[in-house]
Amino acid sequence: MHPDAGKLLWDAQQAAERIARYTTQKTFADYEVDDLLRSAVERQFEIVGEALNQLSRIEPSAARLIPDLPRIVAFRNVLIHGYASVDNRIVWGVIEGSLGSLRSSLESLLSQV
Repeated sequence: MHPDAGKLLWDAQQAAERIARYTTQKTFADYEVDDLLRSAVERQFEIVGEALNQLSRIEPSAARLIPDLPRIVAFRNVLIHGYASVDNRIVWGVIEGSLGSLRSSLESLLSQV
């Protein structure tokens, strides 16, 4: 495995863990009214997406093991380049519907590094 692959996986995993920590015991209503929370969560999603985008370039075999990697990278691009059109419901939906499985995938891959 490429020497930087482990670091990129670790960066993505840490960012995903931060999102989980920041949103524990929060509701969508909490998220919508708290601009600091939204900013923090979006930043961590940007880190996840960028780390996995770089991983896909340097270690495609590992990147293929991450479900929905192209969608994760595309989500990162929307957060960065389309920031004015970010839909809070979509971000919250990703937290509720996909973050847990992403965390599991990253943890599993990190255990193999």
